[in-house]
Amino acid sequence: MVDIGKKIRALRLENDLTQDELASRLELTKGYISQLENNLTSPSIQTLFSILEVLGTNVQEFFGGESSDVPVVFKKDDFYEKDDHELRHKISWIVPNAQRYQMEPIIIIIEPGGQSVIDDPHAGEEFGYVLEGQITVVLNKKRYIVKKGETFYYAANKEHYLINNGSLPAKILWVSTPPMF
Repeated sequence: MVDIGKKIRALRLENDLTQDELASRLELTKGYISQLENNLTSPSIQTLFSILEVLGTNVQEFFGGESSDVPVVFKKDDFYEKDDHELRHKISWIVPNAQRYQMEPIIIIIEPGGQSVIDDPHAGEEFGYVLEGQITVVLNKKRYIVKKGETFYYAANKEHYLINNGSLPAKILWVSTPPMF
């Protein structure tokens, strides 16, 4: 059987939080956190979920034991790549099964005259870093030029896509949250 109080205390200490700091983040009292850690009371499901979120874990990891079986490092062999000859780009999904995570990073290489798929407005945010070349970010018909070494960041609630109007291929690290690619 899982010792909930002991595990909560261990996670709190791993996160360098005092009982008071944890209580403050959760809008609970220090006394309640102390009671939880000493197994003198049990949290509601909602309270447990909130505690675990603040402590950087989830119910599966908390009750499932060690999460060492969850991959942390991904190699080129783990990537999934797709060429779109019509739009003249290649996407590499660099974190397998990213749909189960909070964000989804890809590498997209756009050939001269190519573009990404036009994304309809959706919830979330997107960030990009131009590794090579130059692109134009089109955000609700407005255009922004982004050069090598520069970044872009926007709320994805407007139509958006990338274009390469340059003469060289452009390579971009593009991250969406929640996963959308």
